[in-house]
This record gives sequence, C-alpha cells and structure tokens, in this order.
Amino acid sequence: MTESKVQTPIEDFDWDAYANGETAGSKSREELVNTYDESLKTAKDNEVVTGVVKSITKREVRVDIGMKSDAIIPVSEFRYNPDLKVGDEVEVFIEALEDKNGQLRLSHKKACQTRSWDRVNQALENDEIIKGYVKSRTKGGMIVDVFGIEAFLPGSQIDVRPIRDYDVFVDKTMEFKVVKINQEYKNVVVSHKALIEAELEAQKREIISKLEKGQVLEGKVKNITPYGVFVDLGGVDGLVHITDLSWGRVSDPREVVELDQDIKVVILDFDNEKKRIALGVKQLLPHPWDALDQSIKVGDHIKGRVVVMADYGAFVEVQPGVEGLIHVSEMSWSQHLRSAQDFLKVGDEVEAVVLTLDRDDRKMSLGIKQLKKDPWENIEEKYAIGSRHTAKVRNFTNFGVFVEIEEGVDGLIHISDLSWTKKIKHPSEFTQVGNDIEVQVLEIDKGNRRLSLGHKQLEENPWDVFETIFTVGSIHEGTITEVMDKGAVIALEYGVEGFATPKHLVKEDGSQAKLDEKLNFKVIEFNKDSKRIILSHSRIAEDANKAEARQQQRTAPKKQRREEEQAAAPAIEKTTLGDLGALQALKEQMQKEGK
Repeated sequence: MTESKVQTPIEDFDWDAYANGETAGSKSREELVNTYDESLKTAKDNEVVTGVVKSITKREVRVDIGMKSDAIIPVSEFRYNPDLKVGDEVEVFIEALEDKNGQLRLSHKKACQTRSWDRVNQALENDEIIKGYVKSRTKGGMIVDVFGIEAFLPGSQIDVRPIRDYDVFVDKTMEFKVVKINQEYKNVVVSHKALIEAELEAQKREIISKLEKGQVLEGKVKNITPYGVFVDLGGVDGLVHITDLSWGRVSDPREVVELDQDIKVVILDFDNEKKRIALGVKQLLPHPWDALDQSIKVGDHIKGRVVVMADYGAFVEVQPGVEGLIHVSEMSWSQHLRSAQDFLKVGDEVEAVVLTLDRDDRKMSLGIKQLKKDPWENIEEKYAIGSRHTAKVRNFTNFGVFVEIEEGVDGLIHISDLSWTKKIKHPSEFTQVGNDIEVQVLEIDKGNRRLSLGHKQLEENPWDVFETIFTVGSIHEGTITEVMDKGAVIALEYGVEGFATPKHLVKEDGSQAKLDEKLNFKVIEFNKDSKRIILSHSRIAEDANKAEARQQQRTAPKKQRREEEQAAAPAIEKTTLGDLGALQALKEQMQKEGK
C-alpha cells in the first residue's frame, strides 16, 4: 500500500478572493482572460517558435511554448541530441494550436527541417563539427539524420580504415562535417573521416620524419588489392607491391597474407611529400638463388613448373624464387615462327636442359628441344636425295611452298616443281595450307637446314611423250581458256597448254578468235626444255591456200605443152615421111657411088 502524500497549504493564498471567484491572487479574472487571449494571438499555425523542455521519458518529450497546455513530441525527433535535458530550449513547429481533440500539436522535426538548410549551409561554410544520428545502412554507405535532414555518409568517409561491417554504426550518434551540398536536389553529404584526417596527417608527418630505408617495422594488413597489400604502420599506411611479397611468383596477394594479419616489413623507399611508403616482405628472407644447388651446371636436366607464359617463351620455376626461361626457339627443332603457347601452358610440369647459368646475375636459360635428337645430324641417311616422303604444307610464298616433313625438317617446293604441265601462278592454286603433299628430295642444304623438294618428279616427264605428239606442223584441237593483250592460252589434249599470238588467232573470215572458242591449231614451235608450245590457227588456212597455189603452178605448164603438141602433131608427121624418102634416096645414091 502506497503512502499518501500530505499537501501543505499555500501560505499567502487569498481565500476571500477565491470565495469571490478570483483565482489569481491580485489579478482579476478579466486580466487573466486578456493575458491568455494575448498569448494565443502571439502563436500561429505553421510557425516555428521556441519552447522549453519540461520532462523527458523513454518515448516522449513534453515541451512548453507558453500555451494553455504543453505538447508531447516523440523522443525519436531528438535522436541527434542525446544530451537533451529538462530546461533546454528547443525549436518546435506548430502543426495545430488545437487539433480535433483540442490538443496542441508540435513537431520538433519539422522545425528542424524549416531551419535545417540554413544551419547545414552555415556548418559547411564555417567548417563546423555537427552531430548526427545514423539511421540505416544503404548502398555504398549510411543514412544520417542531421538537423532532421537525411544526409548521406559514404562508406569511404566513415573512417580512415576501410569498413567491412557498416551495421555496427547503425543507431549511433556521431560527429560529422558537412562536405558537400546539392542545393538543387537538397542532398547533403557528410564525413566522419574528415574529423580525424587532420590529426592523422600530423601523426603521419611525425612518423614519416622518423622513417629510414632498411628499417624493419611491424604492421597490420589493412587492405588487400590485386596489385599489393596495404599495411598500417600505426597511423600511416605503406604498400607492399605484389612483387615484393615473395621471391616466387605470386598471382594473388591472398596466397601470402590475409586481412588483419600482423607482419614484419622493411622500408624500401618513401616520399615525404606524397606520403607514400614502399614496403617489402621478401627482402627479410634469404634470396633463393643463394640456396640453389651448387652442383647444377650447364647440360644438366632439371625439372620445374611453368609459372608465366609469354609469346617469346615460358618461365619455369625450378624452386621457389628461382626461374629459368625456355625461349620459344628452344622448344622445337622446327624453324617455323610459332608462339610459346603452342607448346606449353601455365601449370605444366616440364623437364628441361640447362643451356646457360649465371649465378651472379641470377639468370638461367633452359631448353626442351634438346631432350630430342637433332633430326639434321643424320639428314643424308634419313632423307637421301631421290627419296620420297609425305610432308605437311605450312605456308606459301609467290615462288613456292614451304613444307615440314617432320618437326625440325623443313623444305621448299619451288613453284616450277609442282606440275609438269600446269602453268601455276601461285601455289594456292595447287594446294592448301595444312594439306599433306607427296614430295621427292632434290637437294640437301645442311648448313641452312633446308631441303629442296619436288612434287612433279614423282611422275615421269610427260614432255618426252609430248615431243612425239605435238610435232611442229601437227594440227590439234584446242580451246581458248585465257585471252590477254599478248595473245591467248589454248588448252590441248593431255592437259597441255599452248600459246598463240594475236596474229595467229585470226580466222579465215578475218574475225578474231574469242574466249572458250574451240578451234584447230597448228604447232609452229615446240620446246621441251622450256615446256613451251606455240600454236597458230591462222597458219592452217594460210598453208592450205599456199599449197593450192603451188599445185596450180605445177599443173599449168603441163597443160600448155600438151595443147601445143596436139596442135603440132600433123605437121611433124608429114615432114618425117618426106624426110624419110629423101634420106632413102640419098642413102641409095651414096651406096652406088661407093661401089
């Protein structure tokens, strides 16, 4: 049972006045009514006035603005001011002098909003430190209540150290500086980091002034990036580049360190003006080249793992921190220009031969083609002149085809050695890159590691036979396959081609022979060595006309003599008979005289 509180009477209470209806001492009721009316006239709806905090509970704040009753405002509107106490003056916004329940309704938040932009701009202009309440987390930062305005606190502006858990700041009141205001969109950006940067800057200058190259310090891993690790040295940060984490290859710094790890570092370099400090971790460890087996020498076989690939070669780690380069030219006996990726890839375990070893400069070159015998050592035995083989077409030039018989054994087929009969302008007309082609070894150039090869030599020279077929003067049917200024190409039987100049392409009617026209041609020249056949269509008609003329010349004199003999025959007969009688008479007379 609670005790009742004894109320003591007011000593100067005027009971007579109270009996007469007067309740304010010496003041009359009329005066009180006037005073009350005047107080009502000084306050208006939608106006900002100053009130006094009368009481504070966990949920609400009671504020007196001199009206007939106090107003209740949610305590959440004062979250930015955790030091609020009874008696403090606060600004409030009059929403209604009397609502539907006859109550005075005030809002501290709206009063703050009314005044907030001036106060926020003033804070930015004067570089003031203000308080704000962290309401919630959002993408990229936090939402902060500042003077009733929702301001944005970027994650990068919460602290000088990267923050991984934003939730620990929610529902906390913190100090901030206004760093940016967008008047058009009413956006405010605040920073907590700015409050401590000046102090940290002074600390950095003091720390950096005491640094020396080669100094060994302890620090904590603050941040890990793909290119290195940031280490907190106690108020100032330094960077350990990824190449200074380990003597071996490191593809990701997380392979070596982890966040918040305590590590020892050595100062490699620093810049007083830019406040940059370069740190190293591997420099605290012995160089792995110093631990390389002293017995390793040139010519030894050594095993390792491919750690880096480049077009010109592959870097092989033979032990942590010790690498050798296999140049692409040492990967195959082949002389073709190829990329190292055609032979190896990162992660491959390889065996190689030590080609050079320089312990002072810490360099080593390796080779893998040396694991196989050089195919050119016994080239005369395996690829003797006249031997036949199957090769792979690698590439073309205007003058021939480069082929590979086996890895490291290359050869050239000259364009003139591709076919006995076809006139090939470019090797691509005959074969394609990547195709197999049969070849015969013609010559061996061991010094330049190159074979001269032929394809047409696999067959007998058909020109020995053509010599008996396309004799000079013989006539053959052909088709015009190409026409040019200097003449035309004619396709003959057996896949042979001939050539005719324009004057030998005139037909009997005087017109010129055309492309794809099939005609008879006479061989007017045959050269087996140069594989050349010169043809003429005009010559056929010309020779026929000449023969006819000669025939006419031969037959004309015979006909004329015959006609003359026929005309002279009677006269001769008569003369002969007369002569015979005279001779007989003369003979008889001479006989008589002789007797």
